[in-house]
Amino acid sequence: MLDLVSSSPSKPSGRIGNGAPGFDSKPHRSEEVGQVADPFGYLFTTGAQLMPSANNMGYAMSKPELYVDMCDAGESSGEALLNQKHAELTKNDHEIFHLTKLRSEPSEVLRKSTLGSRSAPVSTVKMLSGREANYSGRGKFSSADCSHVLGRYLPANGPWPVDRMDSRAYVSQFSADGSLFVAGFQGSHIRIYDVENGWKVQKNILAKSLRWTITDTSLSPDQRYLVYSSMSPIIHIVNVGTSSTESYANINDIHEGLDMSSHDDGAYSFGIFSVKFSTDGRELVAGSSDDSLYVYDLEENKLTLRIPAHTSDVNTVTFADESGHLIYSGSDDNLCKVWDRRCFNKGQPAGILIGHLEGITFIDSRGDGRYFISNGKDQSIKLWDIRKMSTKADCSRPRISGWDYRWMEYPSQAKHLKHPSDQSLATYQGHSVLRTLIRCYFSPDHSTGQRYIYTGSSDNCVYIYDMVTGAQVSKLDCHQLTVRDCSWHPYYPMLVSSSWDGLIARWEFSGSDAIPPVEKRNNDENENSS
Repeated sequence: MLDLVSSSPSKPSGRIGNGAPGFDSKPHRSEEVGQVADPFGYLFTTGAQLMPSANNMGYAMSKPELYVDMCDAGESSGEALLNQKHAELTKNDHEIFHLTKLRSEPSEVLRKSTLGSRSAPVSTVKMLSGREANYSGRGKFSSADCSHVLGRYLPANGPWPVDRMDSRAYVSQFSADGSLFVAGFQGSHIRIYDVENGWKVQKNILAKSLRWTITDTSLSPDQRYLVYSSMSPIIHIVNVGTSSTESYANINDIHEGLDMSSHDDGAYSFGIFSVKFSTDGRELVAGSSDDSLYVYDLEENKLTLRIPAHTSDVNTVTFADESGHLIYSGSDDNLCKVWDRRCFNKGQPAGILIGHLEGITFIDSRGDGRYFISNGKDQSIKLWDIRKMSTKADCSRPRISGWDYRWMEYPSQAKHLKHPSDQSLATYQGHSVLRTLIRCYFSPDHSTGQRYIYTGSSDNCVYIYDMVTGAQVSKLDCHQLTVRDCSWHPYYPMLVSSSWDGLIARWEFSGSDAIPPVEKRNNDENENSS
């Protein structure tokens, strides 16, 4: 068997799933990503303009910015433009796009040896032939070569059901090595699945003192402990390394409570929206509904820091890279902030990034301490470079008076508004962010070179965007209710979506066009809250 990923680090092996094809190192077929064959024709037909980029690194293709009066419901030529497709194929010369291409496209030597077009993906067969002929001089694929091959095999076939519960799924995530999958439900259950053993439930956790729902979970770096949060100031920690499958709080297992509140706070004075282990596993960082950022020392078993970080709910926190020095936070005050743990005692962020028009639901770091993406209630994902951050927030922006994402649709006119001080590098639109804090992520580095961005959506689908071109390359549709979270396996072409319909669904690239039957159920459950 030809080895497509001979230069890759060690990774899990074997068949994945129960009844579904597994994945060895050899993908079966490719899915082509569309390209703009005639850029000047595109400019002519779409009305796009070439404009100098903000970083003086070239030109960016952009539609004419459209600012509309929110109170004007009349017909106009501008209204016709507003009804056009939201996701635009763009060209951007910023460093991040060049870096992504370098990590997800074949080497120049291998590309020349296959006589392929620079703008088109190189045939997998030709790449294999070039490798066997040792055109690169290394006798194996580079990591970028592997990403180019594997990144074209999108996990869009399926779905296969992993589990179905009678309550909404709120959070789900693969472990760092892909061996475990964690899903948290509104009905107090957290389940940890053994991915390589037929998705059997390895640990079934019944949460303690749950208020409303499981809002977040986080596995420790050694995968021995799991923390979970809800709409209370108490975060619970569970030892998931024990042999027992069932873990019922204070019945057959201890779920130790870690109190983020002070003596002046009431028992349910605030809730925790987001919690993460530090990279060394010694601390927790959390974002809360009292506009604050919390740091808890697990070795000292005490709260060590509370920072009034934002002026509204802190919906999401995450570490910028493995060093653990930088933390990103996102809030309903529409701002992304960067925090340096070495300067926490000052209580001030290292910088602020402005561009979203509504609250931020989730942030995912690229892992390099420089770039991250955020999902916003303005129905967009934005890509950021922290080197563009400022020290002060410019709050002047178009406002939608009286709009509430929990039960109102986003006004169509507002989807094309732009913050006058937008510092983001790119904006991705097409999905829907309503009713709950929907999450977005970079695709895995190993298999795709982080070429893609993917997100859940309140229209019951998962969307996958090409980060470089901005194009929507796949839309996964099987759920009956909002998809709040989703996770791409770190090594295999596999994605798992979790929905308010209670279904945990697995999507794969299996080499077959057959669609596994998943019984879709009608569900009249009200989605008016999160």
